[in-house]
Amino acid sequence: MITATFVRSAEDNRIVSFAISGHADYAKRGKDIICAGVSTVSVGTVNAIEELTGVELPASMRSGWLQSEIPLQADDTVNERIQLLLESMRVMLASIAVSYGKYVEVRELIDT
Repeated sequence: MITATFVRSAEDNRIVSFAISGHADYAKRGKDIICAGVSTVSVGTVNAIEELTGVELPASMRSGWLQSEIPLQADDTVNERIQLLLESMRVMLASIAVSYGKYVEVRELIDT
């Protein structure tokens, strides 16, 4: 199963980090549409944040793992753009989970 975990700030509800881990095991490697979809959404979001905001996320990635802490920027407009893209990723992954809940789970936690 793939688990996507989003951690939110208790103070302002912004996404402060995310981690996506696991494998769907929906089909053989190279034919697994669930893994392909989750990978496309998550890596595409990281790439979009970097290209559209100029902020390089401190992301670590390896097979079955993508994680990043979201740095708070001095520019509120940039922070809003980053949050919009992260919320979009959360919604897209949740949409995959609605159709393929046996293979994908989306969690949200509050940072304390």
